[in-house]
Amino acid sequence: MRFRKKTVRDIDVTGKNVLVRVDYNVPIKDGEVADDMRIRASLPTLQYLMEQNVAKIILISHLGRPDGESKPEFSLAPVAKKLAELLPDKDVRFSDATVGEAARYAVDNLPQGGIILLENLRFSPLEEENSDAYADEILSATGADIFVQDGFAVIHRAHASTDAIARKIPAVAGFLVEKEVSSLESVINNPERPLLVIIGGAKVEDKQPLIDKFLPIADRIAVGGKIAADGYTSNDEKVYVADKFVEDENGAKLDISKECAAKIMSMVLKSKTVVWNGVLGKVEDPRFAKASHAVALTIGSYDGCFSVIGGGDTAGFVDSLKEDDLNFNLVSTGGGASLELLSGKTLPGLEVLQNY
Repeated sequence: MRFRKKTVRDIDVTGKNVLVRVDYNVPIKDGEVADDMRIRASLPTLQYLMEQNVAKIILISHLGRPDGESKPEFSLAPVAKKLAELLPDKDVRFSDATVGEAARYAVDNLPQGGIILLENLRFSPLEEENSDAYADEILSATGADIFVQDGFAVIHRAHASTDAIARKIPAVAGFLVEKEVSSLESVINNPERPLLVIIGGAKVEDKQPLIDKFLPIADRIAVGGKIAADGYTSNDEKVYVADKFVEDENGAKLDISKECAAKIMSMVLKSKTVVWNGVLGKVEDPRFAKASHAVALTIGSYDGCFSVIGGGDTAGFVDSLKEDDLNFNLVSTGGGASLELLSGKTLPGLEVLQNY
């Protein structure tokens, strides 16, 4: 099924200043990027733009929750450093300003074909207010001709960098947004069957819409994680809920049992499409990551299914298993965005992009 929005392939970017909304909201530890998965996910779009001989690539992103104030611990400077390491043959720069004369000067002095990352969008409260004025300031500072939305993890928000800007200049999707949306919509609209949906995590209120969405679609739904440990129940015969758990010394149920994990693994091997959203235990403690690890190994080493790993903790967990050499069709970069898309909600940052 054809992607319903125009992408960078469908617009002439040669010689243009291209403004790209990326999602570089990555963990920073001791001034260094601790996990570069989201940065790496943006590279296909950036490499394509460079091959098309664009004039300049200006990247905008947020990092953390600085609450509309400039806070050094939320600076994107370490991210620019990591991006430069990932693109060693390219001129990658950083601007400690997002708007105004300082940002304009930094962009103006960027050489042909160069890349610059502007400072954290959320240092201004106007970003989350979806301010037209803030969008105008960004466009004035960057001289952007075209806007590319490639920050999948933020397209469920109507912010200045996801909505207002896209209404002012030609706006299309990048390859990451195209891949994420196409893969997630395919498992809703046209999955290869049997379709198994594995649901974990901590909050029933977050996962119940997803369960409700997939009940008429999925062949099996398996529920684990804290929501199962807290007593989640279902009367639908296609829903399996883990009922045995591994406990800590205080009796807290922090992982599903080996037997329950084995049942889910058996379901995986009988499926043609597997969607997994939410870890099955307290994976930050290795003692309680065993079920999630076993299920990840089963999905990632089984080439008989199309596998989609939901964003957030699940994506971070499977990305940490690099030594296991696992293969997944999609490891989503967006926790809330993937959850909302799979739940059937409208994503403002997607809908505002140009249609075919």
